[in-house]
Parts: sequence; structure tokens; C-alpha cells
Amino acid sequence: MSPVRICSRTACKAQAVFTLTYVYRDSTAVLGPLATYAEPHCYDLCAEHSERLTAPMGWELVRLPVETETEPSADDLEALADAVREAGRPAPGDREEPIGQATEVGRKGHLRVLRSTD
Repeated sequence: MSPVRICSRTACKAQAVFTLTYVYRDSTAVLGPLATYAEPHCYDLCAEHSERLTAPMGWELVRLPVETETEPSADDLEALADAVREAGRPAPGDREEPIGQATEVGRKGHLRVLRSTD
């Protein structure tokens, strides 16, 4: 489990739930869901500070929608499983392995270790 990230505002110890980024070229501040990982030029904000946030004069503030659903639904998981199955099927005319280019020397699950025959 990843560590809890704290709000970037000075003296605030609340848990961050949003990430603020700036697009300087477009004079735009973008506030969206908490980023997967902390980046040096982004600011993590708690709910209170994100509500009170304003953009600098002449800038536009874009608030991206935040999904309230934290767990993937059964439909999402089924669609993902179907996509993985489809991607794993060989296309018509495809060979399982390039003949004469490599030799399989090991396998772990669906991954294979190949050695060049050169």
C-alpha cells in the first residue's frame, strides 16, 4: 500500500485528495483527482484547500470531474478480462513463435525467455 500523501499547503496536515498542475503555455491551472504518484511540479491538495482554490489573475481554472466510485464494477472487470483474452488470441496467419530466430529457454506464466539463435 502506498503511503498517505499530505496536502502541499504550508502547515496543513490533512490527507491530499486532489492534484493541482499548471499549464503555463495556456495560462491554465488544472485540479483533478490525486495523481498516481507525486511529481515535483504538481501540488497535492486536501478537500478544503481544493474548494477554496482560485487561479492567478488572467488564468483559467479547470476542475476535472472526480469519480466517486473507488472500486471497479463487475462490468469494468469483465470488460478488462474480455480485452485481455482478445489481445492474447493470435491473429489469423500469425505463428506462435518466429521460426529460426529464437529458442525458448524458460517460461514463467505467459512470459517466455528467448535466446537468439545467432
